[in-house]
Amino acid sequence: MSTVRVAVPRKGRPLESVLELFADRADFAETADSISSTLRFEKAVTKDKQQADRDVYDRLTEYSTLTEPQAPEYTLLRDDRSGKPRRIVFDSVTVPTPAGDIQLVGREEPFRALRTHEFALGFDSADLVLEEVAQLRDAPIDGLAALNERIDPLDTDVRVVDGLGDTVSHTLLATPEVLSGTGSDLDRSFVDEYEGELCISPRYERLVEAVLGTGNLDGIEFTYPREGIEEEASIADTGMGVYLTVTGSTARDHGLIVGEELFPSETVLLENTAELDETTWSVRTLLDRGTEQTVY
Repeated sequence: MSTVRVAVPRKGRPLESVLELFADRADFAETADSISSTLRFEKAVTKDKQQADRDVYDRLTEYSTLTEPQAPEYTLLRDDRSGKPRRIVFDSVTVPTPAGDIQLVGREEPFRALRTHEFALGFDSADLVLEEVAQLRDAPIDGLAALNERIDPLDTDVRVVDGLGDTVSHTLLATPEVLSGTGSDLDRSFVDEYEGELCISPRYERLVEAVLGTGNLDGIEFTYPREGIEEEASIADTGMGVYLTVTGSTARDHGLIVGEELFPSETVLLENTAELDETTWSVRTLLDRGTEQTVY
């Protein structure tokens, strides 16, 4: 059987979610844990939260032990932080499965690698799919199931197959003063009646437009957090906004009401329908959480 290459993120929560998926379905738990631990340590070193006793090249040489057939490989990237330090990130690893070997290949933006037909399968954030190709309409998009309906088939052959359940949510947040006396819940219908400023992260502007629906944005002006001020504090100053939440505890610490969860920021399995063949379809079936088949 030929090796099927699957594009995955190089670091962060989405990569860890993919590794956990393979750990659940293959004899891969030890390797997955090793990759996650290595990358967490390297992230801490890059952010000056931990000290390394060897330079980055010595660590990279130790991590990428090419004499071991199934050992993971790593590479160096320039981090986008001040000073642009070198950061060790995931490069690749091969996982044996009944459908053949699956090689997980690190990419900065796996979704775009699928769009250019480098891969038939990959994993990336649902946010990126929504921001790049989902059509803006009057009606809001409220979940993963609606994503494919918003993708123009003339724009891309990539489609969402399934989410991995590692959900944090883009959530409506507001101060009690904004809701005071309205008798309304903090949801999309409230936004439809609201006029004023809405604080969002600038990188999520198109996403917010899609999940609220352009028809709900009349009378709303987007504002953005000031540099060095955390998002929840800026939303509290503005009165209303949209930001990522898990439990909402940080938002509540800033005196905010946690409202409707608008869209799941979730890692998703993607396919390029033009590149699928019998072998890649078999791998797709094994990776789809909607199936009951398990990778061993």
